[in-house]
Amino acid sequence: MEILYDILIFFHVIGFVFMSIPLFNLIVVNERASLGISFNYYADRYMENIIKNGAYRCYIFQSTVLLTGVLLLIFGPLGIEALWMDWIILIKTILLLSLMGMLSYVHFKLQPKIESFLSDLGPNSEVPDNLVSQMKPYRVRRKKMATFCLFLVITTIILGLQVYDTFNPFLTIILIVFGGLFSLKVNKTLIRFGWI
Repeated sequence: MEILYDILIFFHVIGFVFMSIPLFNLIVVNERASLGISFNYYADRYMENIIKNGAYRCYIFQSTVLLTGVLLLIFGPLGIEALWMDWIILIKTILLLSLMGMLSYVHFKLQPKIESFLSDLGPNSEVPDNLVSQMKPYRVRRKKMATFCLFLVITTIILGLQVYDTFNPFLTIILIVFGGLFSLKVNKTLIRFGWI
């Protein structure tokens, strides 16, 4: 039983690591913006493919985290009742479900709208004058949501580190604020050197 629990922990943690897709999507978007041109078929199509297809991967990683989290409670020392009795686990679960909901909104609402603007274009197509201005509100909203998702992932990890032994509340608040500031920084800059 101990080996099963260790395997579940591994997949639970690695699932969270791989849920860093919002971070890398923000990096991709900022790299695209650094080209300094309003629209380039190849660059924009490449970026949109990365973002669109990343949603499928993220669903798998989120589902892995949810499933392994429930199994860790069932087979671990806390028991399934910790899901509604332990405030940290409850908040982590709510945050994960929120992340899943936001991913669904982006994937099923925003991304199809962006794709609709690009669907008739090809490498040699004439780009409509208003294409960039039509896509911009959807791309801006998606970028804001990716920033918020990154913040929620960081917050969930901070809480996840405290399942068995909580940090000083002041430290928890500082780390969550740091996570928020980092998310905002990633939204605005390329973070070429990791944290900066």
